[in-house]
Amino acid sequence: EDMLFSDYQKIAQAVKKHAPDVKGVIIGHGTDTLSYTAAALSFMFEKINIPVLLVGSQRSPDRGSSDAAMNLLCAAKFIAETDFVGVATCLHYHSDDNQCAVIPGTKVRKMHTSRRDAFQPINTEPIALVSLKEIKFLQDYCKEGQKPILKEKFSDKVGLLKVHPNMDEKLWEFYTKNFKAIVIEGTGLGHTPTNSKENEKKYTLLKKFIEKNGIVAITSQCLYGAVHPYVYTNLRRLSEIGCIFCED
Repeated sequence: EDMLFSDYQKIAQAVKKHAPDVKGVIIGHGTDTLSYTAAALSFMFEKINIPVLLVGSQRSPDRGSSDAAMNLLCAAKFIAETDFVGVATCLHYHSDDNQCAVIPGTKVRKMHTSRRDAFQPINTEPIALVSLKEIKFLQDYCKEGQKPILKEKFSDKVGLLKVHPNMDEKLWEFYTKNFKAIVIEGTGLGHTPTNSKENEKKYTLLKKFIEKNGIVAITSQCLYGAVHPYVYTNLRRLSEIGCIFCED
């Protein structure tokens, strides 16, 4: 929970440094923000020539039910015995100790506070299932690694705005005045409260913000499915003023 963008940069630099000399990299990480780091590294490395797997444990190593050892062993086995290239996670797929799932870094989410199978793929299936005996691929994957290209810059001027009923327009004013970009976590297909007479000012604030080169990206609170810019009037109005609809 104390991770900073600078931590992502340190991790990425370490990966880049060792990439020419190793078969792959395993990153040990606390589970609460592991998926954030996986996504960040996925976007930071525009190209990469090795597998980078993030692992963690839902149960600490001093407990008999710890998942730490198996997660680590499965990650090492996957790196050693496959030609996969890219950023992914490797953690328990079920609550038992039968197998781990290798999940794309931008498609993984922690779905439970304490279960050993907390990490699950969203809108996809695992790249592969790994046990201590075998590896089973479930989808196509990147095999052709290229010399790493790392784009490590981050902006601190991006705000996350979660949509909910009865939102105060002062919150919208704060975001449009203090950030260069806003990610709106909308409802359903990406809806925001910008349609009724009472909410018209919020729409105007977004419009003026974009006209002044502000960036507005729209995602959904729904875990499954994707946003869409055209299905309903709300979505079309937001699309017309330049809001960017960001898939899932």
